Amino acid sequence: MVESFMAELEKDLMKAIVRGFSRVIILWLLSRTSMSGYSVSRELKRLTGWSFHPGVVYPLLYELEENRLIKGKWTRRGRRRIKYYSTTESGIELLNRVKKLFEAPLRDVLKDLISQS
Repeated sequence: MVESFMAELEKDLMKAIVRGFSRVIILWLLSRTSMSGYSVSRELKRLTGWSFHPGVVYPLLYELEENRLIKGKWTRRGRRRIKYYSTTESGIELLNRVKKLFEAPLRDVLKDLISQS
């Protein structure tokens, strides 16, 4: 019973960490190259190991777009319309502020956590 509780607690903690970083990861991804929502979902899974349902990814993209941190541009691919997202100047500025947050001593904590694996 305690083991089951601990496993569930660990799962919830991991999920909260990934969710907490998802916006920052999306900004980082889109700062590197423009991507469709589907591509963002695939990259999130590749980077985190967690599947992100479209019902999670697209609201995050819409939120970031509404806050002018990313912008979307519709393109045609055959008969389909696909929206490609990229980071705005405001999004890059926010990403740079987040990077500063991870400077020492927080960076040292993260390095220590990673090296403990």
